[in-house]
Amino acid sequence: MLIIALNGSPRANGNTAHLLRVVLDEVHALGATGVFIQVAELLAGLGHPFCRHCSSPCSGVCYRDTRLETVLRLFREADGLILGTPVYFGTVSAQLKALWDKTRALRKEKALLNVVGAGVVCGTSRFGGQETALRTLHAMMLSQGMTVVGDGHWSDDPGHYGCCAQQPAGEDPEAATRARVLARRVVEVAGATRPLRRRVPS
Repeated sequence: MLIIALNGSPRANGNTAHLLRVVLDEVHALGATGVFIQVAELLAGLGHPFCRHCSSPCSGVCYRDTRLETVLRLFREADGLILGTPVYFGTVSAQLKALWDKTRALRKEKALLNVVGAGVVCGTSRFGGQETALRTLHAMMLSQGMTVVGDGHWSDDPGHYGCCAQQPAGEDPEAATRARVLARRVVEVAGATRPLRRRVPS
């Protein structure tokens, strides 16, 4: 089982990265493979980091022969994607949105259909837009046909939208707990829905 964590923060070792690494530690403890990807690094290697809708359907020409092309190939093999972002003005980072806009070709292929998706967010304030940012993550994933889950599990409680933290995330004990619950939920649902993820056309 492959679970990919996308760090949408421009900081490679900031609060969002911390939360995603807590998630991946639990993913690994459950026997799944977890991969951490720094979104800003993928965009830095592109001539056009933002989608210009240069072709329809998307040909992927703007990221051909780049690391992003390799990463999007990996997306096609994923059982779960966990999107992480800091809260910027109540929503997701520009870096994460720019990357997601580049996944138009995956939508055409239905490559992420039934892949399990979840989100982690961190804000400066306790009530600083975490839930609105999570809802944006959910909308992005639902537009790919993904199976979106929150941070609920039989071993804990039904949960909420996902893992929300206040910075510094490493000092927010509730955030670490919810990150681990989220990991358990993603792995559980990814295992249960594996037959739904057809990788070849029927």
